[in-house]
Amino acid sequence: MPTISVDKAELFERLGHHYTTEEFDSLCFDYGLELDEDTTAEVEAAIKKGLPAERPQLKIEVPANRYDLVCLEGISRALRAFLGKQDPPQYTLAYPPGGEKDLITVTVSQETQRIRPFFACAVLRNIKFTPMSYASFIDLQDKLHQNIGRRRSLVAIGTHDLDTLTPPFRYEARTPTNISFAPLGRETAHTAAELMQIYESDKHLSRYLHIIRDSDVYPIIYDAKDHVLSMPPIINSEHSKITLETKNVFIDTTATDDTKLQIVINMVASMFSEYCAEPFTIEPCKIVFPDGSTRISPDITPRTVTARASYINSCTSLSLTPSTIQSLLTRMTLSPTLSPDDPDALIVSLPCTRPDIFHEVDIMEDAAVAYGFNNLPDIFPQTSTVAQPLPISKLADVIRREWAMAGWVEALPFILCSHEENFSFMNRPDPGSLAVKIANPKTLEFQVVRTSLLPGLLKTIRENRSHALPVRVFELSDVVFKDTSRERQARNERHAGAVWCSRSAGFEVVHGLLDRAMKMLEVPRVGRGDGKDVGYYIKEGDDPAYFPGRAATIYYRPPPSKTSKTGELADELKNTLHINPDRDIVIGTLGVLHPTVLEKFEITYPCSALEFNMEVFLKRS
Repeated sequence: MPTISVDKAELFERLGHHYTTEEFDSLCFDYGLELDEDTTAEVEAAIKKGLPAERPQLKIEVPANRYDLVCLEGISRALRAFLGKQDPPQYTLAYPPGGEKDLITVTVSQETQRIRPFFACAVLRNIKFTPMSYASFIDLQDKLHQNIGRRRSLVAIGTHDLDTLTPPFRYEARTPTNISFAPLGRETAHTAAELMQIYESDKHLSRYLHIIRDSDVYPIIYDAKDHVLSMPPIINSEHSKITLETKNVFIDTTATDDTKLQIVINMVASMFSEYCAEPFTIEPCKIVFPDGSTRISPDITPRTVTARASYINSCTSLSLTPSTIQSLLTRMTLSPTLSPDDPDALIVSLPCTRPDIFHEVDIMEDAAVAYGFNNLPDIFPQTSTVAQPLPISKLADVIRREWAMAGWVEALPFILCSHEENFSFMNRPDPGSLAVKIANPKTLEFQVVRTSLLPGLLKTIRENRSHALPVRVFELSDVVFKDTSRERQARNERHAGAVWCSRSAGFEVVHGLLDRAMKMLEVPRVGRGDGKDVGYYIKEGDDPAYFPGRAATIYYRPPPSKTSKTGELADELKNTLHINPDRDIVIGTLGVLHPTVLEKFEITYPCSALEFNMEVFLKRS
């Protein structure tokens, strides 16, 4: 959930009441927000010490899909409506006196389809900025960039002083050497290629250079006099920068996702339209696309959703009338009306600031929030069910209990690990079709979903080297493998793993641990050709994670499947002739870990390890 910081005094002034921290915390909870911090005490302490201090701030966590709440204007508007102090604002498009023919026009070139194909814009006329509203305007753009814009990769916003520009505008894509302008904060013009080098050392802008750097064309916006407005998503121009004295603001948004583009342009324009001379009015623009089609931007037409009072009541266990639900939804900045054709239905008009609502269930949730979750009745459910653990979890508990009683300690490492730990540290090659990899890992420690329990157990031992020997740890949890035969392209497997670390290798210890687990699972030990139907056995293996000659592969012979009489006679003949049944499957490995594996995990004592798949022991119906 994103956290926003708003000026405490300004917010309380807008709400028309000075709340205590406890009172405001309760108000936030009722609305579905969370007050994270009130900096009043810190500010007062700094003032007493004679230190410089900012005005007290309230840090509030808001839902990730409520983009209308990430600025002071939006959250104060929502809370005022929730408290019944104002009706939901009605956003309107204000056309110039000449109508559509006098709209500012932006022409989009065909080349932009190669880099950032989607464009939208809007104009805020006769706006009056204060230092606080100006800072909020900039902060809203940054919040949207980081949140829905995915750090400008999906959507980028540019704001400009319209009075410094000459419409119509052109949105083009040119080669880096054919773009030259003075960027924001600089007086000297540079080519786009030069700016890429300049901003490599910039702490803020360097994070966005990769978005367009490798493209042969960069997006650029020009006015009629070839003044550059911005080079999205990197930087605006110095020529059109907005200031506190700016009266008319031109907002441009470029994107690779049209849905998110429309959400962002509506949000920026609607949130700050309250500062226009005529509040909540937005001047649209006309966009001409390469195929000749046109669009009026922004599109703030309200959407409509039908909600039934009976459905809302059934979900909340209430008995509210449609008119009561209507008043509740109004407090959530929605505009419901009673259906003239169906006494149970409400036609709910959704403003452009509420893209989070998709379905009738979202309307029900808003009604429940307005009614108060704490006010909902406590009733017994009309149906009763008996919960039970998954079969694989019951099976794991059998081994978990037995190994714990044998003096082993259960570890719970992360299911994510680095690519090196999962493969090269274990001396195992990466075939490329085995591990599920994270597309954009935040750290080197979390790159892949583990395919073995052993790296996590070895890291646990590494971090507990100060403990007395022997160290005995085990884990029963999931590993994940790629599986193209499944819809989700991956599958989970429940594995059991254990590692013994002491002054001696302890191969016999993990071997005994395996035998004990099989005994508790009632799986007998069998020979490779003794003719028994069900059981397990081990034979020498060659897993590179283990010391040569001190590694074993674990085989399991599952119960024979139901076959015809002829098939049964054939199986009996194979067993009589001591032919190894072809149904024997590899379920795991055990052995003494290779010294190079231990060295990479910074473990100085010999270790023996055991790992096997538990799911083969489930009884299939």
